[in-house]
Parts: sequence; structure tokens; C-alpha cells
Amino acid sequence: MRAGLTPDKIKFRVRSGRWQRIYPGVYLTFSGKPRRAALIWAAMLHAGRGAVLSHETAAELHGLIDKQSDVVHISIPPERRIRSVPGVRIYRSARAGIRYPSRTTVEDTVLDLIDVATTFDDVCGWVTKALARRLTDPARLRKAIAARGRLQWKADLRQLIGAAEAGDESVLEFRYTRDVEQAHGLPNSRRQVLDVGPGGRRVRRDRVYPEFRVIIELDGTLSHPPESKWRDAERDNAVTAAGGYTLRYGWKHVRHQACVTAVEVGKMLRRQGWKGRLRSCSPGCPAEEQEPRH
Repeated sequence: MRAGLTPDKIKFRVRSGRWQRIYPGVYLTFSGKPRRAALIWAAMLHAGRGAVLSHETAAELHGLIDKQSDVVHISIPPERRIRSVPGVRIYRSARAGIRYPSRTTVEDTVLDLIDVATTFDDVCGWVTKALARRLTDPARLRKAIAARGRLQWKADLRQLIGAAEAGDESVLEFRYTRDVEQAHGLPNSRRQVLDVGPGGRRVRRDRVYPEFRVIIELDGTLSHPPESKWRDAERDNAVTAAGGYTLRYGWKHVRHQACVTAVEVGKMLRRQGWKGRLRSCSPGCPAEEQEPRH
């Protein structure tokens, strides 16, 4: 209206389809299906003063996640109230935004997502992904944690950050370290070890017990495409040909069968000269059955 339009002209543009009314007082000044960026800006304009993109939408813009959420997530100052509209989820927070369009920092985004997480694996995933993608670092995460009064999972975050610093890059790797290795007294493996594979290619091994020439490969996907399976087989065969052994585990083996997996790894390490003892992690753990009684 300051530019000279009248309510009637605005209504005409909407009725004719040249403009689209998306929220009260917010119009798309073009026809056709709006792109993601336009929907995000429309939601921000609707949210008004002090609005910042947060949670999954901030994670999307920071590169923390690779998919778009079904709704736009926005945080507004606690003292404000706005009308609920489809496609927008509103939170209340006094946190300031950065960049353009305004969004929470990577550290605050991670902690916001952790605060609404329902499982430990989700918490672990946000921390390991943010650090593995080099979007932040442990020092900045710890500073952001210290700046918050209340935060769900706060006690677990220190352990997760420490594990990520040591080389864990996924939920699966963290669980292998904690639930398979540490819980059952297995020796500490080296993490993310660079090696030379078939044809002289440089490859990265998830876990290596170098003294015993045992390699652990952790596959967090539900399945591999055929060409990937062949590459994995080539890597495993090369290790075996050189006198070592590769054990490959997926989510099922680490998340739901950690004790059985520990027993299997322990047997392989013993065959290769390990003199240690497996430790039972709980009553009924099969690791106890593997140790001779005196």
C-alpha cells in the first residue's frame, strides 16, 4: 500500500491468480508452485519480529540434514504470540539468529534438536553428524551446553562429545565402542585408520586391532548396492590375503546383539594372540560363558 497499491488491486491480483495468498497478510507475487526458499520466507514473514529458523529447518540450511522437513520450524521471542498456520511449527526462544535468512547457530540447532529428541540414538546422531561434517567442534558445543540452564540428555552429551573426539563418526560406531568393546572388556581398537586397499586405493577402516591384524567394518545402512558389496568383498579379501581378518557388522549386530558380537570379536582376537578376558556386561551375558572357571 505504501507503494501505491490499493486493497482492491491486491484482491484483483489474488483472484486472477497472479498473486497467491499463503498466510494472512503474506502473498506470493507470482503464480505456480512455490519453491522451498519461498515457503521458508513466507513462514518467516508470517512469524514476524524476532523470528529465527530453528530445529529441522535450521539443520537443513546448515547442511546438518540432507532432507527437507514437512513443515518450517521457527522460534519466536517468548513474549510473542502468533496465529497457528498450516506448514509452520512455532517454538518460543530468546536465541538470536545468524546469516540470511536468520537461523539459530549450528550449536544451538544441535541442542534444540537434542532437547526434543525421544531416543538416545537420535541424540547421538545429531552430535556425531555435526562433528563428522565439521559444522562445529567439541569446544563450541561444550560452550553452548554450558550456556543453557536446562537441557535434556545433558549428562550424556559429555560422553558423546568425548567419543566423537576419539573418532566415532556415527551412532553405530559409538554403540560399538560403548556396548561391544568397553562393556565386555575387549581391547581398545584404533578408529578411522587410513589403509591401502586393492589397486593401491586409500581406504579408511572403521576399527582396527593392529597388534592382532583384525579389522572391524561397521555398516550403518540397511543394504548395499551390488557394486558397493563387491568393493567391500575386495577389501575383505585383500586383508585376508595379507594374513589378517575382517569382521563386518551392521545395526542389528551392534544395537540388538552386542553381547554376541563381543563374543565373536573376542574369539577372533584370541585366535590372533589376545590374552585378555571377556567381561560379562549383565546377568545372562554370553561373554561369561566364554571364560574358564577356576
